[in-house]
Amino acid sequence: MQDVTDLPFMRVINQYGDPDYYFTEYFRVYPHSRLDKHILSSITENDTGRPVVAQLLGNSLPDIRRIVEQLEQYPVAAVDLNCGCPAPKIYKNMAGGGLLTDLGKLDSILGTLRDSVKGTFSVKIRIGFDSFEPFEGAMELIHKHGVDFLTIHARTVKEMYRGEPHYEYIRQAVEMLDIPVYANGNITSAAKAEHVMQQTGAAGVMIGRHAIRNPWIFTQIREHSLGKQLTQPTLADVRLYIRRLYEMSDHWDRERSRINHLKKYVNFIGQSVDPNTRFIKAMRRCHTELDFFNVCDEHLIDNNRADVPFPMEPYEGVVARPNCEDGHVEIIQECRL
Repeated sequence: MQDVTDLPFMRVINQYGDPDYYFTEYFRVYPHSRLDKHILSSITENDTGRPVVAQLLGNSLPDIRRIVEQLEQYPVAAVDLNCGCPAPKIYKNMAGGGLLTDLGKLDSILGTLRDSVKGTFSVKIRIGFDSFEPFEGAMELIHKHGVDFLTIHARTVKEMYRGEPHYEYIRQAVEMLDIPVYANGNITSAAKAEHVMQQTGAAGVMIGRHAIRNPWIFTQIREHSLGKQLTQPTLADVRLYIRRLYEMSDHWDRERSRINHLKKYVNFIGQSVDPNTRFIKAMRRCHTELDFFNVCDEHLIDNNRADVPFPMEPYEGVVARPNCEDGHVEIIQECRL
């Protein structure tokens, strides 16, 4: 997730239980683009012990070749094409999810990548742009170009992060393709991960937003698969997690900027703190470290709350999703009937 899942965040997650693979933020590919040093550090300085996949976003064929050649000088586990980003400023430039509006263009890009990537080549995609119509054609292109593995976010681009994903399309892809297919979209807990994998036949799951909300989720998934009792964090554990997130953001010069950056993470965490979003609303009004952590103390450890279990699932109706215009995060309190 852009501006969120960087190397410092990977290092924090590493303290709670790593995923099998990390994916970088996306490297933007365009004429005269360079490898972003901040994103590249999540490959060159990664000390988590886990492999890292380099994610690309763009549509310029010669520049895709050039950037792949540069990336493969580094220890990348795979090169991944982003065909799913739902940000309007991305898809309007025929990148990310916009590629699903032009399968001819997608065909050319996949062919260029397959010819350029010497190692593992993967794709993350959505199931359509504003309808499901492009799905089968896109899957045929995935097969045609020998993509090594595929991740599917089971919503259309226009659906963004709204509503329940259409997991049946992941099942369809599993049946159509002879490569590992990974399920993405609203994987909220270990129980949900198992349910989606059983429903779809997927080889695994990719988790974005809910790994921010619950950094224990990868450990819990492994425990669930082994029939073990799941790790149960408390609100006091969440308070410590937020402090670690704050400490990792010491590259921000101004206190207010540092707090604003931290809010990108805490917006997600707050989905499981209280069902009425009081914590989120109070946190958003903070601009100093003192005020911010006073709010954390009030909602997470004061009044005998420290030992309260942190819910495995987000509270019903509280939805966090990226604000796709500016890369920040918004919380939506949806109506409940």
